Amino acid sequence: VQLVESGGGSVQAGGSRRLSCAASEYAYKMGWFRQAPGKEREGVAASISDAFATRFAHTMKGRFTISRGGDKNTLYLQMNSLKPEDTAMYYCAARQGGVWSPASLDMTDYNYWGQGTQVTVSS
Repeated sequence: VQLVESGGGSVQAGGSRRLSCAASEYAYKMGWFRQAPGKEREGVAASISDAFATRFAHTMKGRFTISRGGDKNTLYLQMNSLKPEDTAMYYCAARQGGVWSPASLDMTDYNYWGQGTQVTVSS
């Protein structure tokens, strides 16, 4: 599965940004992760397509929304009320094959990764 992220850029604090991830084929589990300079990669949000189940990291809940496109091969991350601490490289991840497992923010649950798209939030 090839994943291509887009939608990153610069935004002022309080603003919004929508990230997109185009997958070359269907993956039942997809998610967004981010990594800020000097910090470990962390989970942002995850989606299970068939069950419409989602999961969010605590600090993003209520501000971020994850969704799939109609063909289920595109993953979106709508980010609202952005804060400077949201500045990071955002990565799309997908899991294909293996035993079914629920939406997860554990990086080891994913076997495909995109190259990332940078989001910079200025104060």
